[in-house]
Amino acid sequence: MKTLLFVFAGSLCLIAGSCKKDDTSTTTASNVSATASSGSWKVTYFMDDNVDETNGFASYVFTFNKNGTVAAVKAGNTENGTWSAGNDNSTVKFILDFNAPDPFEEISEDWHVVERTNTKIRLEHVSGGDGHLSYLTFEKT
Repeated sequence: MKTLLFVFAGSLCLIAGSCKKDDTSTTTASNVSATASSGSWKVTYFMDDNVDETNGFASYVFTFNKNGTVAAVKAGNTENGTWSAGNDNSTVKFILDFNAPDPFEEISEDWHVVERTNTKIRLEHVSGGDGHLSYLTFEKT
């Protein structure tokens, strides 16, 4: 009876562990790229040097294309740029480059990926000039 109970408990643990809906166990450049290019995104948080600038991206919908281009669309207005994910000194980076005025100029940075789930990408940037911190969060629409 104990053996049967042990087998049942072990099987239950294996089944429960394999049913994760939102894999956050690893953050690699590859899974960040796959996540970003799988749908539309909105900026839900942008803090630049202790100033909340999230509202500057209100109503913009971002699409990260597999070819490395990104489009931010709001009421017929489109801002285009490029994006990529890679590694730098064992850190997964998310690189954005918009050739557009603020607020897009402010997010054109090499971001460290802090968290990646199937519905959220949280980023952090440390300024090379004065060391101030910026935070940027994209969430799936």
